[in-house]
Amino acid sequence: MGLDARWAESPAVQRRFLFISAAAALFFLLLVLRLWYLQVISYEDYQGRSVRNRTRVLPLEAPRGPIYDRNGQLLVDNRPSFRISVMRQEVTDQQQLLERLAVLLETDVTSLQQRWQAGKRFPVYRPVPLANDVNWEIMERIQEHSVELPGVLTEVRPIRDYLEKGSAAHLIGYLGEVTENELRSDQFEQYQPGDLIGKTALERQFEPYLKGTKGQRLVEVDVKGKLLRELQMEPARPGNKLYLTLDRELQRAADQVFADQSGAAVALDVKTGEILAMVSRPTFDPALFARGIASEEWRGLINDSRHPLQNKVISGQYSPASTFKMIVALAAMRSGVAGKNRIVDCDGSLELGGARFRCWKKDGHGRSNMKKALRESCDVWFYQVGLELGIDKLSLAAKEFGLGAPVGYPLPGERSGMIPSQPWKRARFGKPWYAGETVIASIGQGFVLATPLQLAVMTAALANGGKVMKPQLIKQIEDWQGQLLVQSQPEMIRQIEYSAAAWKAVKDGLIAVVNEPRGTGRVAQLPEVVVAGKTGTSQVVRRKSDEEEELDEGGEVPYRFRPHALFVAYAPAEKPEIAVAVVVEHGQHGGSAAGPVAKAILSRYFDLKKAAQQRQKGQGH
Repeated sequence: MGLDARWAESPAVQRRFLFISAAAALFFLLLVLRLWYLQVISYEDYQGRSVRNRTRVLPLEAPRGPIYDRNGQLLVDNRPSFRISVMRQEVTDQQQLLERLAVLLETDVTSLQQRWQAGKRFPVYRPVPLANDVNWEIMERIQEHSVELPGVLTEVRPIRDYLEKGSAAHLIGYLGEVTENELRSDQFEQYQPGDLIGKTALERQFEPYLKGTKGQRLVEVDVKGKLLRELQMEPARPGNKLYLTLDRELQRAADQVFADQSGAAVALDVKTGEILAMVSRPTFDPALFARGIASEEWRGLINDSRHPLQNKVISGQYSPASTFKMIVALAAMRSGVAGKNRIVDCDGSLELGGARFRCWKKDGHGRSNMKKALRESCDVWFYQVGLELGIDKLSLAAKEFGLGAPVGYPLPGERSGMIPSQPWKRARFGKPWYAGETVIASIGQGFVLATPLQLAVMTAALANGGKVMKPQLIKQIEDWQGQLLVQSQPEMIRQIEYSAAAWKAVKDGLIAVVNEPRGTGRVAQLPEVVVAGKTGTSQVVRRKSDEEEELDEGGEVPYRFRPHALFVAYAPAEKPEIAVAVVVEHGQHGGSAAGPVAKAILSRYFDLKKAAQQRQKGQGH
């Protein structure tokens, strides 16, 4: 029997043959099905992967909304900036790449390594920024060596441009990178690591309005990640336009006259409470934060004993000194303790319980009524009247004018100051109030503290007949189509009631301060406008005895021990429009140090007003 016959007759052989044939057929069937799946079912997926291998989606940063002054003058804008970034997944030799970049960027490898490590928290497909705001020369140098720099990108992005440099920096604020804690909050759920957000002041408070909407670019790259061409672009949309109540020209004048002194100045519209100018010195450059502040620059700011990052207009708390005397005079008239003709004989001091409280003028002011006491800032007159008035009535009057509590500044950081009372001291220290403390409080010293903004609100309220206006900073916000999103309106906190005679008596005294002989504020006189004001000298250390002062006569007082100089004013006296408060830290005398600052602000305000009227008159013809 032949082999074929035996095979044909063997059931086992036949079964094995059929099994192998079936297995082979099944294998080829599966192969065909797999090819069909890849070619038909998964075509779009693999096509997408292929496209992604040769394309990149690059985000386009949105310009933040510009900030204008009340007249539409640009204060803060954006400018194009070059950033050098790297796509990590396209880098095979990190150390070699960073060493090459360090030479081209003229920086050290360590700083680039730190940025690389920080970038690991980004998704792998996002570029990691290695150098921000590089100049044109470096950017061209990077592009020339692009073949040696796989994965390196040159990006153009908008960066904040503060046109007035450090002017109003504390009001505007600065930007910083969004933190991991912020990213975990609902407020920042639409942000990504590396995004810049407002960190302080306006930039922070109005972040939702100022933040734009990102766009994106679809670009084609070669196998080394080098950009070949742009395939598609979705443009970014800038943030909204924000208009402030500030007047740029008035702000410039305030900055210029304050120069390098430390302290604060603020000007308000008497009728509306709008902030027309705000200066806190020393200042800082917000652009440092926009481009990424260096550690040594940050240390320099936070270690500066003059506190350049503090907005002293709203958070600097100073003894208001003699600027507080207008409140004492009003409260005394309302309570019947003293009228405008009340006479106190000032011989240079007041004796109380074995203690001697001196007037700033050693020889005294002689017989003084209210007007003279305000004009020449006689301490003894206010010592005596304050004692008779009592601290609680004085406290109530001060709080009505906005002292001792935040006045409603629309941005974070406002301090409340301090207006003491008998209940306050017992709750705070567990001790009774003493008459000597009333004496000191009556000239705005001791426990009494106020911010420059509170002093401006107080002065404006006196000028307008008792209307305490909430400070306004935002004029309006609108989008790029001109649609109004936010518009502020004047808001009165309260109306203070005093008799017409009381208002007039105190106002007459403040006019005399600036415009009459022996007035302590004569330096603030203007040729065509009547200014009303009050000087103040705020002690920062205990007053010395006569004997100690005689020993020190002619000596130079160390800067940190010199008293602060204060000046508050409003004008025109007959129909007030603007109120100003100035504090020059360690300026010693209100009239000589703070007075010229207030005068320059007032003078510029009326010059600008006159120029505007002349333009309108010319247009009318």
